[in-house]
Amino acid sequence: MSAPTPEGIRETYDAFTEVYARIWGENLHVGYWDAGQEDLPVPTATDRLTTELMVRLVCPAGGRVLDAGCGLGVPAIRLATERGLEVEGVSISPPQVERASRAAAAAKVDGRVSFRYADVNALPQPDASFDSVWAFESLHHMPDRRHALAEIARVVRPGGSVVIADFALTGPLTTDDDREVVDAFRSAGGALTLTDVDAYVADLVTVGLTDVVAEDVGERIRPTMTWQAQLFEDARDSLEPRMGQVALDQMISLNRRLAAVPQMGYVLLAARVPAPGSAR
Repeated sequence: MSAPTPEGIRETYDAFTEVYARIWGENLHVGYWDAGQEDLPVPTATDRLTTELMVRLVCPAGGRVLDAGCGLGVPAIRLATERGLEVEGVSISPPQVERASRAAAAAKVDGRVSFRYADVNALPQPDASFDSVWAFESLHHMPDRRHALAEIARVVRPGGSVVIADFALTGPLTTDDDREVVDAFRSAGGALTLTDVDAYVADLVTVGLTDVVAEDVGERIRPTMTWQAQLFEDARDSLEPRMGQVALDQMISLNRRLAAVPQMGYVLLAARVPAPGSAR
């Protein structure tokens, strides 16, 4: 498979977000299942992952949050509704921005929730303009994750909170088959930056973030791959004319194989932008 590019990732989101949302749901991120609850419906599981980030996000009442890679806006709207916060989401996909904006209007929160086209690598917002930032499954798409993290840290006020949910490896890949599967994920999933958890934490520290806490929840999100494979198979009649049989079969097979890679993890990260005079 050819290596993905940022432009290719944008084109994929533009072309397939609507189709993917019909099959998976409007939360475009993975689900979170407790042990023994793998039959929990996908919308419930994806909402559960949003809950996991919400409990890690520190933000004062009425504060401003940047959603760095907002998808269709469902987590941002929930955050604003349940926490009484002002949220601005950014995405590199104009169709996602349009659809998220319509969702905010339908939920009658468009006075507190807005969405715009922007690249996390070059955020248009001024320094220290948000109390908090969260990033759902967007930073693995960045060709230079450290640069993207520096941009995120730049727009957060001193003492503010950063929370991230993203794919990461939990250790070295030990078999050729596992390496092949993960390389296929890098290409098909647009994973321009996929490292182990320690390297992810090191990047946060390098850009000046402090109080970093990382939790691997790979086993909690692993049913995502099995569910996606089955749902794509169930939707074969509508997907095959658009994707072609070969590409669809490859997608289904990749999800099933990825679920069996023990080092395929998923990390929840929480950190702070240091306040003036705080220990680094």
